[in-house]
Amino acid sequence: MKPHWWQTAVFYQIYPRSFADGNGDGIGDIGGMIDRLDYLQDLGIDAVWLSPHYPSPLFDCGYDVADYTGVAPEYGTLDDFKKFLAGAHRRGIRVILDLVLNHTSHLHPWFLESRSGRSHPKRNWYVWRSGNGGGPPNNWLSVFGGSAWERDAATGEYYYHFFFKEQPDLNWRNPEVKKAMFDAVRFWLDLGVDGFRLDAIGTIFENPAEPPHTATQTQIELHRMARQAKTEAEWKAIGEQWRLMYEHQADRPELHELMQELRALVDQYPCAVLVGETEDIAYHGNGHDELHMVFNFPLMKTPRLTPAWVRENQTSRLTALPDGAWPCNTLGNHDSSRVYNRYGDGRNDDTLARISLALMLTLKGTPFLYNGEEIGMTDLMLNDLGQFKDNAGVWAHTIETEHLGTPPAEALDVAAKATRDRCRTPLQWANAPNAGFCPAHVRPWLPVHPNYAEGVNVSDEDGRPDSMLNFYRRMLRLRRQTPALVTGDYQPVDEASGDILAFMRRATDGQACLVALNMSERARRLSTGLGGRIECLYSTHESRAAENAIGMIRLRPFEIYIGVPLSPERGRGSG
Repeated sequence: MKPHWWQTAVFYQIYPRSFADGNGDGIGDIGGMIDRLDYLQDLGIDAVWLSPHYPSPLFDCGYDVADYTGVAPEYGTLDDFKKFLAGAHRRGIRVILDLVLNHTSHLHPWFLESRSGRSHPKRNWYVWRSGNGGGPPNNWLSVFGGSAWERDAATGEYYYHFFFKEQPDLNWRNPEVKKAMFDAVRFWLDLGVDGFRLDAIGTIFENPAEPPHTATQTQIELHRMARQAKTEAEWKAIGEQWRLMYEHQADRPELHELMQELRALVDQYPCAVLVGETEDIAYHGNGHDELHMVFNFPLMKTPRLTPAWVRENQTSRLTALPDGAWPCNTLGNHDSSRVYNRYGDGRNDDTLARISLALMLTLKGTPFLYNGEEIGMTDLMLNDLGQFKDNAGVWAHTIETEHLGTPPAEALDVAAKATRDRCRTPLQWANAPNAGFCPAHVRPWLPVHPNYAEGVNVSDEDGRPDSMLNFYRRMLRLRRQTPALVTGDYQPVDEASGDILAFMRRATDGQACLVALNMSERARRLSTGLGGRIECLYSTHESRAAENAIGMIRLRPFEIYIGVPLSPERGRGSG
């Protein structure tokens, strides 16, 4: 059976505020994205995941939506969006949107009406409760700090918010809410978008009995414990407290019925896809009736990618998928450190970043890449709290200064490492003022990383054959031309190796492909246990012979090797 487009695609996440400034005001916009469509096509990606482009007061960088069927004025107009979508489709690039189901902005018209009075028809569109003894209804907490309940002075009741108080949770137990949100889904699908990435889906429902959580540590204490934790046992204890703190506020069983209803709606539009911001395989349902894909976030959760880590992840992940489900891999996004920083060792960062990409493009499943990784962009450590746009980083600074008594310089350092601003800086297009993102006389919405002047920019890398950008182009082209890397099964090879990750990908058409990644600084020998010979499709070492015996392959330090086993009649020398 022919695979679906989203099974063969490579997705590229665009963070619109930082991708490309088309009108010179220091903010990325749809006009800038239109101008860069040829760049995306040349890069070789197949689909774009567009982070929120909706009108928003930006208390959470656009994830506080004020209009689900609009376009933020600073990004352009709905007509601009239509032009972008049409231009992408002409180039064979699909587009999926971020869909924030759990909450709206506190400035969304729905919430303004809801809070206008207890008897308003939209009052029950959000989760309102009376207080308990002069305080919040229970001890539930927001993941961004403090109570999950905010008192509204006008009506004397509390509304619930899992995230910031500026992000009140919708009441999905109200059929009118579901209808309004599903109408928004239809609006974009009718325009021709190709699906949605579903934000924070696990938080849509809460325990209706609203029992108190039973965690014995406060958020501040857990923050302190996390700062001091060194052993696996300490991290496990923190994780258990975190689970107890939020167990009544997330991943309710009712979610699966809702996802089935959403899937039924989306299935009315041929080829549309749903991707969940969750690692829980249960959201695949029976493999055909809930989400098409969920992210393999466990793969990311390590300070260093090692063969043993990846093998264990793939074994546990792939065997747990229900029939019909398809894996989905990523190593970074707008909420996490850039790959260059997250998996680097301070000496071989560029090489390790290339191995990370090779891993994404050769594992079984759909890869998701994050804009800027293709030129080796790195985290920017902000040195002024006034530069922060991410309120989660501001909250981390508040904890350090007001609750833990951390000295100012150290508190700023902690906050700079915690804020998601560090990986959201403007994309570096040229070795020019503001990295060519916006005019020299304009202040970009976030500071530009100064390493654009050291060659980390599209223009400079475009002209260097050995650049990260051209490495991305080569690897994306190789994947597209090699069916086994796109749809083949995954079979580990030489599982005892501590330094080499090796596996076979076998497609249903019979093509087989060997992938070997030497993740060490030392030359190593790969024992495949196979006979015959192998043709090298790609190696990071140009001096490698085009054909080798497949049983024992010598890999240079950090070598990326991809080869196709030869049939006896094709082999030369031995059969």
